[in-house]
Amino acid sequence: MKDDRKPVLQVFYECSQELASVPLVAFNFYDQISRAVPVLLVTTERNAPALDKVRGDRPVVYLSESGPLRAYLRLVKRLTTRGAVDSVGGSVNWPLRHVLSYPAYAEFSRRVLRQFGERVRGGEFAAVHAMTPMMPRYPVALARACTGPTPFILGPVNGGVPFPPGFAAIARKEYAAFNVFRGLCRLLPGYTATYRGADRVLAGSQYTLNMLRETLQLADRRLLLVPENGVDPSFYVDAPPPLEPNQPLQLLFVGRLVPYKGADMLLAALAQLPADLRSRLRLTIVGDGSERGALEVQARALGPACPVTFTGWLPQLETARYYRDSHLFCFPSIREFGGTVVLEAMAAAVPSLVVDHGGIGEYVTAASGVKIAPRSREYIITELASHIGDLARNPEKRALMAAAALARGREFAWPEKARQIIALYAESRAERQR
Repeated sequence: MKDDRKPVLQVFYECSQELASVPLVAFNFYDQISRAVPVLLVTTERNAPALDKVRGDRPVVYLSESGPLRAYLRLVKRLTTRGAVDSVGGSVNWPLRHVLSYPAYAEFSRRVLRQFGERVRGGEFAAVHAMTPMMPRYPVALARACTGPTPFILGPVNGGVPFPPGFAAIARKEYAAFNVFRGLCRLLPGYTATYRGADRVLAGSQYTLNMLRETLQLADRRLLLVPENGVDPSFYVDAPPPLEPNQPLQLLFVGRLVPYKGADMLLAALAQLPADLRSRLRLTIVGDGSERGALEVQARALGPACPVTFTGWLPQLETARYYRDSHLFCFPSIREFGGTVVLEAMAAAVPSLVVDHGGIGEYVTAASGVKIAPRSREYIITELASHIGDLARNPEKRALMAAAALARGREFAWPEKARQIIALYAESRAERQR
């Protein structure tokens, strides 16, 4: 790639540094890669106000959406939100929203092919990289133009992780019955051809990798495990903070306050601890969502000896100081295919307590934290209480975990991930040329 100054064409439907989750992940891939090699980003005009603040002279093509389609998306948002549509406290039926929003993505994908198909066939680009939407259920129309020397890279794609057995009540709250629509993706025109024709398919988790391998019979050479999440350099510390005797143990939770994230199980675990131990703990909950009211009631029941602070929603970079001020990251989410927050905690040398289901179980090692099997709600609560108590009583053990967490977190720095993807571009292009 260093000798080939042709730009990479990145087709990122969602891409914004001002949003969380998938749009932010896509922006980080774009931002880091475009600092090292020429990139032409294609995205929707909805991302223009945010991207124009930071892209400088890097070229971006914004594709507009028709008026009727914008009106349709507003209707979809209203139909799939329970509560105030513009409030973080609203409950969103994400499976249904994804299905109903597909026409907007399909229009975008077709427009990308019309505008760039001939340029791709003509060899104008070093590679085509499509990433968002991230769920492994969307065809990419431009893939059919990647002939000759131009490789097509897809992903990382991730998702589809089921709820663990025994959590049917939470699954109902998260509208899991609508996940039946996932299977319809295989009927979409071009879906199978998109995956089977890709030079590299990047899977964000082992679950997704296994699912794609089994359903599409993809060759192992082209199917790679590449976690989609990375860590902004501002989250890293140089070394774990020194131990201070008699200092309260600072616990931290960062995430949306929705049923499957498990903040209620963390509060229930604290309630199980002896009063004298509980008085040595402090918990900060960063985030907002439909469950906040119930969680605040649950927190007050712990009493003033174990204060719980709710900060509300904060921009991602503002959470860095909370990680640095914490000793233990507690994130008992039962269905997490990504989990950037766990990597951010590691970067700040904070060991994690997580539920071993989905992507976060692959981030945390035995040395850098504790993984709890999702056997049942009661089991998770009991294990959380046991491990919090153990680490509160054993600061030396916690210090060893902190050092291991920092070492593990350094593997996910965004500049390193960008180098990895750039190497895949070059490797795929060399294979095409041969």
